[in-house]
Amino acid sequence: MPIEKNWVVKKPGDPEKVARLASGLKMSPLLANLLVQRGIETLEEANRFFNPTLDDLHDPFLMKDMEQAVERVTRAVERGEKIMVYGDYDVDGTTAVALVYTFLRRLGHKNLIFYIPDRYTEGYGVSIKGIDYAKRKGVSLIITLDCGIKANEKVDYANKQGVDFIICDHHLPGDSIPAAVAVLDPKRGDCPYPFKELSGCGVGFKLVQAYSLRHGIPFAECERLLDLAVVSIASDIVPLVGENRILAHYGLIRLNEKPSKGLNSIIRICGLDHHSITIDDIVFKIGPRINAAGRMRVDRDDDSSAPSGGHSAVRLLVESDEEEAQEFGNIIDTYNQDRKHIDRSVTQEAHDFIESHPDLKNRKSTVIYNPKWMKGIVGIVASRLIETYYRPTVVLTKSNGFATGSARSVPGFDLYQAVESCADLLENFGGHMYAAGLTMKPENVEEFTRRFNDYVEEHIDPEMLVPQVEIDSELLFSDITPAFRADLCRFQPFGPGNTAPVFMTRGVSNNGDAKLVGADLEHLRMDLMQGQKPNTVIPAIAFGQPTHYEWIRSGRAINTCYTIVENQYRGVVTPQLRIKDIKICS
Repeated sequence: MPIEKNWVVKKPGDPEKVARLASGLKMSPLLANLLVQRGIETLEEANRFFNPTLDDLHDPFLMKDMEQAVERVTRAVERGEKIMVYGDYDVDGTTAVALVYTFLRRLGHKNLIFYIPDRYTEGYGVSIKGIDYAKRKGVSLIITLDCGIKANEKVDYANKQGVDFIICDHHLPGDSIPAAVAVLDPKRGDCPYPFKELSGCGVGFKLVQAYSLRHGIPFAECERLLDLAVVSIASDIVPLVGENRILAHYGLIRLNEKPSKGLNSIIRICGLDHHSITIDDIVFKIGPRINAAGRMRVDRDDDSSAPSGGHSAVRLLVESDEEEAQEFGNIIDTYNQDRKHIDRSVTQEAHDFIESHPDLKNRKSTVIYNPKWMKGIVGIVASRLIETYYRPTVVLTKSNGFATGSARSVPGFDLYQAVESCADLLENFGGHMYAAGLTMKPENVEEFTRRFNDYVEEHIDPEMLVPQVEIDSELLFSDITPAFRADLCRFQPFGPGNTAPVFMTRGVSNNGDAKLVGADLEHLRMDLMQGQKPNTVIPAIAFGQPTHYEWIRSGRAINTCYTIVENQYRGVVTPQLRIKDIKICS
């Protein structure tokens, strides 16, 4: 049975401010209320929110070490030095590598290679193997994207080899900053950059922007790379506010109107080529395919340029030939199909194990270890276990002699601190409040499990263990007019910091056409109506919520909370309710 969710209706915005915005914007008070709830209280703020402009991007030279970074890249380009663009194997890392690599290639710099570490043989971040490979290839400058902020020893090793580093990262630094030529990271304590929530690809974009400013390169050369930036922003789930909102807004325009050959091949494979692509499409369709390449175990020779793993994801993203891009897109899609099969199987194994161990089932956290599971999918499995058990979760497997895996959290609980409290048991770890990666010796798993569980038991608020649905406001179906929907679309792109509004409607029902759909009949599709007026009938889909099927199909009333999406089919756009939760009317 699914966990019962608490519905929490947000406090309405100040009535005077709501009325002033509704009047000034000629907008429904319901939507003006959303603005005030999000801290947008004046017409000036609202206009900036609804009309993002590239002119509001911050000066990239405000970022600590940017002068040194641009100077070093300039010297490398002018001298024809060999540059390696190095990045993590996830979507943020591969899009970041593709962005910087593509920019340098368009400058005409041909002495250029890229490198994505293998998840299974090298692990996350900068590796000695990668540095040795760079040295063998004659590389004198490595630019890292989405990694490197804690690679102090690796950078010291590279310095001894005569290889310089520029680090572009967005993760929290350790106690000391690596001794690189430049370390670009807005989360550095000594970095005055005003926006702290860039993705790794976003930091790479700021380097490209700074280089362009210094050398008089038209901003259009940067703007054409924003399709990669928005894929990273959506997939890495960074806050969609401030500079990220601007980059995502223009990135979506680029993605819809003139995407790169590589991204366009994925768009076609996903069936989005006749569709207005949204952040959701990136999160659920485009991003997982790019991510899948880095998740799968693929053997390749160090010097091979054949597409494999995260390497093949970058090959796809930088490809300029349409036929080649389609071929790489098909390879990526195959990885994704394999990934889905494996993660479903492992998730079921994990569920079965927890259900068969009552002591584990009844804890306030989950730590589960199986040395046979694939390393690349344990993060997905952790997220799926939270959907069922709703508590901080760590899923571990064995790789290269170590127990390694991923941790995921529930809203409000600082997972990183929980993992950090066990640092003496770990070989390495990294991440943030809601997600982390960690590695330890197998003999430490038992003690880690005990201490992690004890930490969660002591520090978690019991309310955090109950899923909550935050509801922006109550709505009548008759309020959902074409004008209302058009204004609601202006709030996009949605994401953390600007989530899709959740509405609640009471006393709705189905006329008997509800049906279960999906491979395992796990989704509930239905038309819902409020009252008997035909114009209040709206199609709805409840993903993963088959529980109330019989009740709903019988025509009995329910209360429901939902987001409103624009469903596109054969050129016709209609509203659809994406159901967050259902409560039966007693």
